[in-house]
Formats: sequence, structure tokens, C-alpha cells
Amino acid sequence: MSDRVYLDWNATTPLRREARETMAVALDLCGNPSSVHAEGRQARKLVEDARATVAGAVGALPRNVVFTSGGTEANALALTPGLSRGPGPPVERLVVSAIEHASVLAGGRFPAAAVDTIGVTSSGLLDLGHLGAALVGKPPALVSVMLANNETGAIQPVAEAAEIVHAGGGLLHIDAIQAFGKISFDINVLHADLVTLSAHKIGGPKGVGALVLAEGVTGLEPLLRGGGQELSRRAGTENVAGIAGFGAAAKAALNALEVDAMRLKGLRTRLEDGLRQAPGALVFSHDAPRLPNTTLFTVPRLRAETAVIGFDLAGIAVSSGSACSSGKVLPSHVLEAMGFDPEIAKGAVRLSLGWSTTEADVDRCLEAWRKVAGSLLKDQR
Repeated sequence: MSDRVYLDWNATTPLRREARETMAVALDLCGNPSSVHAEGRQARKLVEDARATVAGAVGALPRNVVFTSGGTEANALALTPGLSRGPGPPVERLVVSAIEHASVLAGGRFPAAAVDTIGVTSSGLLDLGHLGAALVGKPPALVSVMLANNETGAIQPVAEAAEIVHAGGGLLHIDAIQAFGKISFDINVLHADLVTLSAHKIGGPKGVGALVLAEGVTGLEPLLRGGGQELSRRAGTENVAGIAGFGAAAKAALNALEVDAMRLKGLRTRLEDGLRQAPGALVFSHDAPRLPNTTLFTVPRLRAETAVIGFDLAGIAVSSGSACSSGKVLPSHVLEAMGFDPEIAKGAVRLSLGWSTTEADVDRCLEAWRKVAGSLLKDQR
């Protein structure tokens, strides 16, 4: 499929060469990383090397990294009643923003009655005033906010949120799955208590993620019980090849981050300038700080599912801003939380770029868009 243009990097990324090569080595090892013999120690070294790399990438200590089966499990593990840090009381409830990933909106292990939702602005940014009001005079809360939204790319004011949360006696969980490898951040600078990551968003393999704890966080209860793997925080023999690939991808992504971010921002500008040539074109969160690779847009009367098919037939892989359930296309919950009419939300199309995206790819996408828009919007008059 080399004749196709892939512009759905926020959904998943190609496997990086560095990850592939590291995984190939790991797959040739037969040892269980919990075994004490030489073969086991070889496997253990790959896991611990990756742990150190992932920890260093976000400013954490290796002992505070828990490897999981992916971002969804990492989020579910993080959302644990009873977490605390230092002398503070354990959290009793959960507060989430309205634009979170479904794995966070599900609430983890908090009962539904103990979950509150806070709103966002029309730019897609966390409403800090609403956050403060949700914490005043109530039991300590775990607050979960994504660092960057997976649909709009809007980068959230998490450092400011952390100050509010900690003043209210709570803890802050940051879902950094979409931001990792695209922008630089440090768990200590952001004053986060828990951070979740996923390998396949940065060029690692699918099926591997991590929960990263700040120093001093206690009360984490494992989702999976059994053996004592991951310091008894996640039972089950570690996915050695996947974890090794995660570490290699993290190292490669962080090494290229500054150069890639600058180049991708230029390509995004080129892309959005072309998209705006369509009458009434709207780029969501255009007035907010955004990931350098992400564009969510629409035009009046557009239906996203039809546009995605049109792009696909033209050889361009993009995605819809809508969520699909049981074959029914629903408006984006993110755009609805931002205050957009459901009819507008149903027309959102996401274009996300990556390290191999070129100017020629962007130009080909815009050429396809002119044809798709001309056909679809003409048919809907």
C-alpha cells in the first residue's frame, strides 16, 4: 500500500525501525524475566533497560513505572480509590474532564456515584474555574485530565490544574498517551501524581503501555492479581519483546522530538491553509495551544463518515471526529463538550501527521480534499 498516504497517526503509528530491531532480539530470548538463571537475567535486563528509558523520558524514577497491556489498562489501573501521596488523606472520588478518552470516562474502579465531570471552554481547554468549584468543600478527589486531546490536539493547562487539585487536597492523573513523543514534558514540572503512556502512539508495538507514579504515591491496588511481577502492582509474565520495543521507540521519539515538532507544525500550517480555502471551513481549537501534528476540521453540511470514505478511495487514510458504536455514528463527545451543535460535531474530520509525512503527502491530501468537498457538498445542497 505504498501508494497510499497515511494521515491517521493519532490513531496509531507505524513501528519504528529501532523498535522492530530491538523486538527481534527480544523474541530470540527464551528466558522468563522472573527466572534467576542466565536466560532469565537476559530477559530481565531488556525489561529494566526499557523501564529506565521510559522513566527518564518523563522525569520519573524507574521503580515507579508499571508496564501494562496498553493505555486503556494503564488508565484503569490509575483510577483507583484510596490513592494518596505523602501525609494527605486517600482520594474518595473521581473528577474527570468532559473530553477524556472513553477509558477514563468509564471511571476505573470508582463507583458511578463518586464520579463528577467538569467542562471545557469553546477552545477545548479545561475550565479551571469549574475544576476549582468541583473540589471545594468535598472529600479528596483524584482528578483525571489528558495532557493533549486526541481529537483536537488541544494541550491542556495541567500545571495550573495541578495547583488547584493539590490545594484542594487531591491528586492529579494525566493521560499523556497522545502527547508523549509529540511534546516534551516532565512529571515533576507538571506536578502530576500519575501519568499514563502507550507504546503504539510513538512508534512502538501495540499492546504495551505504562502507568508512571510520582515518588511517594501509595495505595495503588493491582487490577490483575497473581504473581509478584511489576513489584506486585501488575501480575503476569511481562511482555518482554513489547516492553523492549516500547523503550526503543521512546528513545527514538524523544531524540527526534524537537526537529519533528518544528517540521510537523510547518506541514500542519500548510495543510490548514489549504483546508480553509473551502467556504466556511472551521479548524477546531485553532486558538488554543495544540499538538504540532493534529488538525480537526469541518465545513458546513459535511458528514464525516462520508468524507472519510471519500478520502480512503482517494488513497488517503484519515479519521472521523465521531465515535462509532454498534454501527451508529454519534457526534464527537469532545466537540459537544466544547459547545458545538451535534450537526457540526458529526462533520468533524481529523488529520494527524507523523515523522514520515512529507509536503507531497499534504499536497496530495489537499488535492483529494478539493475533489471530496466538491462532490459531497454539491450533493448535499
